[in-house]
Amino acid sequence: MQLFIKLFGSLLVFVYHCFDRIVIHGYLSGVSRPEQVVYFFRQVVGVSAVDKEVLSRRTNEYQNWVEAFARNHHTPIEWAEKGVRKEDYVQRWLRSMERADSYGVYFIFKSMEQGPTFRCTLPKYPTKDPNHRILAPNRSRFTHYYFYIRDEVLGPIVMRVASFFPFQTTYYLNGHSFIEQELTRAGIGFRKHDNAFWAVDDAPALQAAADRLSPVLIRERLDYWTLLLGPKFSVKERQRINLRRFYAISQIEYCRNFIFKRHFPIHKIFERSCELGLWRLCADKISEIFGTRVSKRLKGKLATTLEQIEHGHHIFRAYWKHAFIKQYEKFATFLRNEICSNNLADFGLKKGLEHLAAVREKFLAITERFATFQAQCLNAQVDFPLLQRLALPISVGSAKYPGIKIHDTRMIRLMQVLLHASTTIGGWRAQQLHQALVMSFGLSAKRYGLSQLRYDLRKMRAHALLERDGTRYAYRLTHKGVKVALLFVLFHQRLCGPLANSLFHHRPDANFQPDSKLETAVHKADVSIRNVIQLLEAA
Repeated sequence: MQLFIKLFGSLLVFVYHCFDRIVIHGYLSGVSRPEQVVYFFRQVVGVSAVDKEVLSRRTNEYQNWVEAFARNHHTPIEWAEKGVRKEDYVQRWLRSMERADSYGVYFIFKSMEQGPTFRCTLPKYPTKDPNHRILAPNRSRFTHYYFYIRDEVLGPIVMRVASFFPFQTTYYLNGHSFIEQELTRAGIGFRKHDNAFWAVDDAPALQAAADRLSPVLIRERLDYWTLLLGPKFSVKERQRINLRRFYAISQIEYCRNFIFKRHFPIHKIFERSCELGLWRLCADKISEIFGTRVSKRLKGKLATTLEQIEHGHHIFRAYWKHAFIKQYEKFATFLRNEICSNNLADFGLKKGLEHLAAVREKFLAITERFATFQAQCLNAQVDFPLLQRLALPISVGSAKYPGIKIHDTRMIRLMQVLLHASTTIGGWRAQQLHQALVMSFGLSAKRYGLSQLRYDLRKMRAHALLERDGTRYAYRLTHKGVKVALLFVLFHQRLCGPLANSLFHHRPDANFQPDSKLETAVHKADVSIRNVIQLLEAA
C-alpha cells in the first residue's frame, strides 16, 4: 500500500476505505426449529393443534397490518414489476423525503419470492395424540415485503420481511450512506455521487466516520425497525420465549477508494492493472493476496476475469473460493479496489454481526496486499542502464554467459510464459516450460528443443532473473526477474505487437496500392518502428 501511494501520491487527492454493501439476515432464534414452533403455539399461545390454519392466521394478521400501515401513513405500496430495478424506481420518493429532511418509511414493495417456512402434514398412521401434526422446514414461494427506509443514523436502508412463519428478515445497508449521515451531522462539507465521495473538507474525519460503523450501532437500529415494522407478538409471548433476533452477515463488501485529480491516470492505471492482473495473478498470487495457501482441499473458484457489465465499464475480478476481489474505475474520478464475500467461513471468520470488527481487519489487510501487488507490477519503468547491463555478457565462476537483449524473441517468449504462471504453484520444470512454449507459440520441437530451453534458463539464472524452488529443478522468476520480464514483454507488445499482428503487416505492392488513408498511415508507422528496432539491434 505504501508503494502505491509513493508511486501515485502526486496524482491522488485522498484515499479512504470503508464497508460498502452489507446484507444481514435476521433470525427469530426462539422459533427457528419445528420443535420450538410447536412449543410456542401449544405452551405459549395455547393452541392444541399446530396446523396450516394456525400458521396462515399469523400470516393474514401481518399482511393486514402492513396494508393498514401503508394506508394510515399514506405510504405507497405496490407489487414489484419484472425487469424494473427497485432502487431506481423508488428514487423520487427518497428525494422527496430528503428535501423535507424527514425520516421513516417512504415506499413498500410486495414481491413473490422463495423463502424459508414450515409445512404441516397429518401423520400417516394414527397416534395417541389426535392433535399431533408433522411440522417440517420447507421452502416455498410467498409474499415478501420490502420496506424502503430513511434512517437518521444509517441513511437509506432496505428491510425485507417474509410474511410466512418464522418471518425471516433481511437488511440491506451501505457504509457510504452511514458516512454521509455522520459528516452531515458534524457539519463537514463533502461532495458525494451515487456510492462514492468525490471531495471532502476533512479527509481524516471521513475515515474516522467510516471506522465508527460498529455492530452495536447497527443492532440498535435494526432492532428498532424490526420492532416497528416486523410481525407483532404480545407482551406475554415475548416474556415466555426468546423472540430477540440473531443477526448474521450474509454478504459483505469492503472497498478502498483512490480519488485522483484527473481522469487520465485512472484510465491508464486501470488499463495496465487489468493487463498485468490477467498475466500475473496466478493461483499462488491470488492465495497470497487472500492470506492462505493453495491445497488440494481448496473448494470454489480460483481464477481471474475481465468483465464488461455496462458499455465502457470494465471490472477486473480475482475469484477465491466464494469470494472475489475486484477493481474498476467509476465516474472518471476514482479507482476502487473492493473485496466481496458470500461466506465468511472461507476466511475463518464467524458470520455473527458482533464479529464485524474482525471482518474489517481481515478485509483491510487483503485490499492492502492487492494494492501492493499492483504497485509492484506497475513499478516497471524503462531503466536504460538495466537494459545495458543485461545486454552485456556475465561470468559465473569459470562459465561465461551471453547477455539478454530486448529484441531476443526466444527470451521474450520464455518470459511471457513465466509471467503467466497459471496453476503452477511450485515453479516450472524444464519439460513443463517446453511444452507450454511449444503449445502457446505453435513451435516445433526441432525449431526449439529442450536443450535450447535449458540453455536459456541457465542464462536467466546467471543474470539473477530465475531461482530454483528449494532443491527441486523447478524455476520461478525472482523479484528482479518479474520487473525485467514485465519490461521486456510490455515493450515488445506495446511497440511491435499492434502492427506485427495486424492485417497490415504485409508490404504494399508498388503496382497496386489501395486508396486508403488508414492503410497508408499504418504502413508509415510500421516503417518507423522497424527503423527503431534496427537502431536498437545495432546498439
